[in-house]
Amino acid sequence: MENAVRRIGVLTSGGDAPGMNAAIRAVVRTCVHLGIECVGVRRGFNGLINGDAQVLNYYRVSGISRLGGTMLYSARSDEFRTELGMQKAVNTCKLLGLDGIVGIGGDGTFRGLHDLSRHGIAVIGIPGTIDNDITSSSYTIGYDTACNTAIENIDRLRDTMQSHERCSVVEVMGHRAGHLALYVGLASGATAVLIPEKEVHFEEDVIEPIRRSRLTGQTHFMVIVAEGVGSSYEVAEKIREATALDTRVTVLGHIQRGGAPSARDRVTAAHMGYSAVMLLAEGKTDRVVCMQNDKYVDFDINTALGMKKGIDEDKYTVMRTMIGQGS
Repeated sequence: MENAVRRIGVLTSGGDAPGMNAAIRAVVRTCVHLGIECVGVRRGFNGLINGDAQVLNYYRVSGISRLGGTMLYSARSDEFRTELGMQKAVNTCKLLGLDGIVGIGGDGTFRGLHDLSRHGIAVIGIPGTIDNDITSSSYTIGYDTACNTAIENIDRLRDTMQSHERCSVVEVMGHRAGHLALYVGLASGATAVLIPEKEVHFEEDVIEPIRRSRLTGQTHFMVIVAEGVGSSYEVAEKIREATALDTRVTVLGHIQRGGAPSARDRVTAAHMGYSAVMLLAEGKTDRVVCMQNDKYVDFDINTALGMKKGIDEDKYTVMRTMIGQGS
């Protein structure tokens, strides 16, 4: 079957997330299946501006699904936001004969793709971010792995906290969203969890759960803080002043972005990469592949960016029920 789409570019942009390589592999393998040539654009939109690209074939992406990070590298591009930078990117697409672009990343990536579409370039976005904060998708590539990485490190940290009868304040990623902190806190049996979506009443939300745990015989305590809440060191100092506990801070930081992706992230990436190529092959553009109710769907990028996504209130209710009861 002859395809109107003959050559597709794929890039990763913004923060990396486990599973991006699996998505790249899915895009390439689906292209090969359809007889479409796939070009890997390195270093995100910077690479599109500078023509930093190479052809990816079936064997070039063998074995990459199990690897963290992104083989195409990722970068933020201030130049791409300018009209001159945009025109350079459009010219590169024309020079390389790209009939479409698949971009893997977050909201910033989708906005960049939408801008490209206004210049006549067919584009499809795939949500990849450990924060799970893409409003149009109930799940984003990398979230499950980041949660598992955080839980593994918190379990190890709990061993030493228990040995010294300490309170540990652990900061996880999530600048504007508390999905990661809430999930990790619930899974790890945290004493308290602080997220940006909920106003913090320190005495009620942190100190009282610690006291209740202590009264039931607990001698060590775990407080999970999303980075968007504020300084974890200030949280620790307030706990120390109110309880006289030996309180220590651990910032997990970018360790949550690394490591081999989980089975869920690999499978989700495969589905989304496949869907993205199929949409381009069908002549679709300016769309983002999403997950809704465990189904893979797609939305217009502008519509997707305008959607709202709150915290999972059921998980929050369960977490509030569990806190202060020990791990």
